[in-house]
Amino acid sequence: MVQDYRDFLAEVLISEEDLQRRITEMGEEISNDYQGEEKLLLVCILRGGVMFLTDLMRQIRHPHAIEFMAVSSYGVGKRETSGQTRITLDLVLEILSLRKPKSLSVCTLLDKAERREVYVPVKYTGFVIPNKFVFGYGLDIDDYYRNLPFVGVVDLNRYKPG
Repeated sequence: MVQDYRDFLAEVLISEEDLQRRITEMGEEISNDYQGEEKLLLVCILRGGVMFLTDLMRQIRHPHAIEFMAVSSYGVGKRETSGQTRITLDLVLEILSLRKPKSLSVCTLLDKAERREVYVPVKYTGFVIPNKFVFGYGLDIDDYYRNLPFVGVVDLNRYKPG
């Protein structure tokens, strides 16, 4: 049985209202920056970015297309890699640059700046957050809880991997 998230929720780090307010602001920033551009392509990192992308794209006034890229990561209960190559964000940017886009900008909802190991040129940031294990709003714990409308912090002493 999957544990109820309320049993290990340490705190709500970012409320649903704060998420939606900031995403609206980010959509406005992107719309203004790309005004007059012929093409805009939004590339979403799966799976955690899907909720953010769907809310963000509704706030962008400029016509745009979407694409998706899969990037693997480790979770609380995932102690070993799946055997697939782990693609890091700097490699994703390198791959996208090979297509010679007119411009390439990084947009992230959550930025754990203190944990970053390589420089990433983030142009649009929703929230800078502390180096805590977070879940909700697209982010999972062992493939669950992506559906929550807020970003919460896991109390690792109370979470029991299933």
